[in-house]
Amino acid sequence: MNIALWIVQVALGAMFFMAGVMKATQPKEKLAPRLPWVDDFSAGTIRFIGVAEVAGGLGLILPAVTGIAPVLTPLAAAGLALTMVLAAVVHVRRKEPSGIAVNAVLFLLTAFVAWGRFGPYAF
Repeated sequence: MNIALWIVQVALGAMFFMAGVMKATQPKEKLAPRLPWVDDFSAGTIRFIGVAEVAGGLGLILPAVTGIAPVLTPLAAAGLALTMVLAAVVHVRRKEPSGIAVNAVLFLLTAFVAWGRFGPYAF
């Protein structure tokens, strides 16, 4: 089970890190064709979401790998799970079922990491 947690952690960490860098560094106009939901938010909010995803992605991996404050790993996972719930709400309002499905899968994976690292497979 610990190996499964590590695989999910690394995959999610890389994915959230890359998605966050994209949102934090690119202008809203460049993101809009690929992420239509950005039209509903200010550029500052989009950057904030990107920075939060970068921090969450790093938080899934670095504390566990370094052994420095490993409690941050399940906290990062829980924070990203909450982020996916909020993202799903946006997709529900926009009537985007594919976005909801993606958020549901990411929620389940981040919740799995949070459960595993808070509970039976804590560091």
